[in-house]
Amino acid sequence: MSFPASHHNHSQCTADLLGRAERTCERRGSRLTAQRREVLNCVAESHNAAGAYEIIERMASHGPRPAPITVYRALDFLLAHGLVHKVESRNAYVACSHSHDGEPAALLVCESCGLVAELDAPEVFTKLESSAKAQGFAPQRCIVEMTGRCGQCAGSA
Repeated sequence: MSFPASHHNHSQCTADLLGRAERTCERRGSRLTAQRREVLNCVAESHNAAGAYEIIERMASHGPRPAPITVYRALDFLLAHGLVHKVESRNAYVACSHSHDGEPAALLVCESCGLVAELDAPEVFTKLESSAKAQGFAPQRCIVEMTGRCGQCAGSA
C-alpha cells in the first residue's frame, strides 16, 4: 500500500480494515471483542502512527478512559493477528492496510507529516534471513523501517 492520496476516503479504508479484522478472527477462531475493536478503530483513525497513550486519549474522548494494560493487551492481540504494525522507532502503532498472508512488510515513515505506508518486499526479507542464517544466526523477527519524505511532502519542498 502506498501513501494515501489527499482525497483518500478514509472512512472506507477503516470499514475495510474492520471487516478484514472480523474475517481474520473468525477464520482463526479468535474473538474481536468490543474492546479490541475499539482499539483497532482508534489506531485506524489515521495513517499516522499512534502511541498507546494517544489511543487511550482517543478512546476517552467518546467513552470511559481504559486502563493502559487493557490497551496494551488489545494491541498485542491485534499485532499477533496482523491487524496493526508496531512502528518500533516511534513506539507507536499503525493499522495494517492490507493482508500480507503472514509475510512481513517494511514500513515507510514520513519524517515530515508522520504518515506511514507499508511496502511489500518479500525478496528483501528473504535475503536478510538467508544472510543472517549464513552467519549462523537464527532470526526470530525482522523489522524494516525506512524514514524519509512521502511524495506529497517531498514535492512541497
